[in-house]
Amino acid sequence: MAMRLNKYIAHYSTYSRREADRAIQDGYVRINGEIEMNPATQVEEGRDIVYVSGKQVSPKNKYTVIVYNKPKGELVTKSDPKGRRTIYDSLSKEFRHFIPVGRLDFASEGLLLLTDASHVATALMESDLERIYKIKIKGEVTPEMEDAMMNGLFLEDASAGAHSHSKIKEMEFKPFLGYKIQKNQPNYSILKVAIAEGKNRELRRFFAHFGAEVVDLKRLSFAEIELNNLPTGKTRYLTRSEYSALYKFLKEETKKQKERA
Repeated sequence: MAMRLNKYIAHYSTYSRREADRAIQDGYVRINGEIEMNPATQVEEGRDIVYVSGKQVSPKNKYTVIVYNKPKGELVTKSDPKGRRTIYDSLSKEFRHFIPVGRLDFASEGLLLLTDASHVATALMESDLERIYKIKIKGEVTPEMEDAMMNGLFLEDASAGAHSHSKIKEMEFKPFLGYKIQKNQPNYSILKVAIAEGKNRELRRFFAHFGAEVVDLKRLSFAEIELNNLPTGKTRYLTRSEYSALYKFLKEETKKQKERA
């Protein structure tokens, strides 16, 4: 498989894409013994040997996944032009190169997975594995909402509940995998919902369509990985059984990709 040099370095080392670009341009990178200063040069995995500052960068099958209980008021991004707090301000230095699996917006909290392997992040992000959320909405759960949760919904204009600068307008919501109404009152209601997607502010857009604002949103689980009693703002490594479930999932995904190819 061929890959751009800067992407290859970012993919298989602790360098970010920007740091990889800098190392290449400063002459610290060699491919097969020759200094290479073009970040766009194609690297063949398994054939080309890449060194950065004398250290070999190579594909590794080992990967690490952590669970972070994200608090409200943090952005899932490396840096924010407005200077707002990001998850990397809270995470310890050893995780600063980890890639988040999808997003939880500024006002949302709960389970966020991060990994040092971009192929793991991509596979999980694009999967239809179950994600469970606990949400609090203004107002009550209506029969129309329940119908849409059971049967799905297509909106030509799903901009209610979205960020003001979001370019995504129309959106299709697949039927929820499940939902449980824990409290249903005229002033506010609490639900647990299970969905198989991680689209841009999906739940906020869904309920906003029915005039219900999501005031609290917390992700409790992603597939077989659960938040359990991990305190807010803390991290943990996956357990052995969580790793084996993930390994099985990735193996099946690789098999599917080969069949498609």
